[in-house]
Amino acid sequence: DPFWNQLLSFSFPAPTSSNELKLLEEATISVCRSLVVNNPRTGNLGALIKVFLSRTKELKLSAECQNHIFIWQTHNALFIICCLLKVFICEMSEEELQLHFTYEEKSPGSYSSDSEDLLEELLCCLMQLITDIPLLDITYEISVEAVSTMVVFLSCQLFHKEVLRQSISHKYLMQGRCLPYTSKLVKTLLYNFIRQEKPPPPGAHVLPQQSDGGGLLYGLASGVATGLWTVFTLGGVGSKAAASPELSSPLANQSLLLLLVLANLTDAAEAPNPYRQAIMSFKNTQDSSPFPSSIPHTFQINFNSLYTALCEQQTSDQATLLLYTLLHQNSNVRTYMLARTDMENLVLPILEILYHVEERNSHHVYMALIILLILTEDDGFNRSIHEVILKNISWYSERVLTEISLGSLLILVVIRTIQYNMTRTRDKYLHTNCLAALANMSAQFRSLHQYAAQRIISYTCRHLRRYVYVLDKLCFPHSHCSTLQHCFSTLSDNGEELLSLTCSHILRSYASSLFSLLSKKHNKVLEQATQSLRGSLSANDVPLPDYAQDLNVIEEVIRMMLEIINSCLTNSLHHNPNLVYALLYKRDLFEQFRTHPSFQDIMQNIDLVITFFSSRLLQAGAELSVERVLEIIKQGAVALPKDRLKKFPELKFKYVEEEQPEEFFIPYVWSLVYNSAVGLYWNPQDIQLFTMDSD
Repeated sequence: DPFWNQLLSFSFPAPTSSNELKLLEEATISVCRSLVVNNPRTGNLGALIKVFLSRTKELKLSAECQNHIFIWQTHNALFIICCLLKVFICEMSEEELQLHFTYEEKSPGSYSSDSEDLLEELLCCLMQLITDIPLLDITYEISVEAVSTMVVFLSCQLFHKEVLRQSISHKYLMQGRCLPYTSKLVKTLLYNFIRQEKPPPPGAHVLPQQSDGGGLLYGLASGVATGLWTVFTLGGVGSKAAASPELSSPLANQSLLLLLVLANLTDAAEAPNPYRQAIMSFKNTQDSSPFPSSIPHTFQINFNSLYTALCEQQTSDQATLLLYTLLHQNSNVRTYMLARTDMENLVLPILEILYHVEERNSHHVYMALIILLILTEDDGFNRSIHEVILKNISWYSERVLTEISLGSLLILVVIRTIQYNMTRTRDKYLHTNCLAALANMSAQFRSLHQYAAQRIISYTCRHLRRYVYVLDKLCFPHSHCSTLQHCFSTLSDNGEELLSLTCSHILRSYASSLFSLLSKKHNKVLEQATQSLRGSLSANDVPLPDYAQDLNVIEEVIRMMLEIINSCLTNSLHHNPNLVYALLYKRDLFEQFRTHPSFQDIMQNIDLVITFFSSRLLQAGAELSVERVLEIIKQGAVALPKDRLKKFPELKFKYVEEEQPEEFFIPYVWSLVYNSAVGLYWNPQDIQLFTMDSD
């Protein structure tokens, strides 16, 4: 058809940056809105879609025959459809949108109620295009556009504050004619991510454009060309920053975003999300075992290629979210990854995300941390990471680490993350997951690096001091007690006067020869102080200082850190002389807490180890070198009877998703689409699902 050939023969470089896309939208929005108004009368949208559908039937042959012009014109038709869809979806309900897909060119204002369902047909066609058309230089752009158009189809979620649980677009994708393409689509999108195919070099196919004819659709095509010409003549391209590494492949980026959107669609009332089923069940190409008949939408994919791509792409939120999704939901992938002998290729990028926590958004940090927690659920992983020796970790700047095990580096980064969280964001969820990961690893700590052992002990000590400081400020704000002599002069038979002393003063006394005299009263002081915080103070609505509100959190952190230290001492003391050394170095502070009511059970083993090794060091004499102390510790570790250490239940924490995880993941995924999708722009004022300043 000469009209359609002429209409679709416009050419321009595809826009990428948000500024270019904003200019394009501004240049074409009035034409799009006019088409929305007139479409019930003209049926132009349906006519354009039918032209596109008829052309896609010949796409595969055109690719084989290298018919550049036919593919280029088909791409342009899809580009216009995508632009129109974005406006339609933003400005009307799904029910109204569905009506627009049924309008045909008839008498003014009328439409056929029994016309074919173009919306479902277009979706099926897009799925076929993505999965069946070979990826060549001449088909690259139309493949990207097909993925983008599917993302736009699902973008109605952006304009709703609540998570959509019923949607027309969801219904089409999760049942009916689209359902048989589920596994093939998921597999293709994964392979697009794995291959990271770069776009072909720029090469425009320019045909002469005529100035006459066409009506609104012609006006839209001209508007598209004019809008982009404005972008590229006003310096949009010249001033554009270099593309970030994760966007070096627009097709891979767009495919990953669509995959995440599909995986997080809410289940239908009558059927679970088939795309999530496919992601949960796919297997390695080397796995020859039969698929269970009860599992639908299964397929096979090369796990080695998938693993390599995931290792290389962790700089982006969406790749980290995919890794989390696969580890959490697909047991085949999880088993394969945990069996790898090069886990450092996966773990190091995750640690680097956590190390640069200040530069990352909170969701990316959460995903990285939960990935570590899932990995540390496996004892084999916890053992193997201490056998991998790394050299010169360039991004770790606190200290030069010329040689360190992957396990020790993981400990350092996780403790640093907890410390950052406790001083900045104070997110209980984050520090709980950090501590859970350390706890899972603790029984398998092996040959801890000197610095890692030191950080475990010093971080615990920091919170012990903080705990005392908070109690001082909370319960004894006006105390002036400063000497032990004053302590004795104020004591009566019942010891109530101790409440006028500072906790830190009593704790110092604790470590002295007067320990037995003061221990009972000290515990009473701490118990009353804690009760006053948890009970009467809050009951009377007396506002607490900021530091006082952290007391319970600090106590939880201390308890968990003591359990981690205890777990290591109980299970692998002889493998960790550096940890014993660091513990002995700070023994005075630990001894002060040996009968604290909240910690005394877990302090038994720690106190026994301190006493045992302190005695051996005392026997060895004074002024011992570091090397000599470590030698005595190694000898003592062999001599210490293991049955003297009290056994505690093994520390094991398992990651479990919160109830209604979609309330977190759906806004997160769509924020990634909004911020990272290539060639798609939405007016921020229209977005309802999340706020623009959310991570």
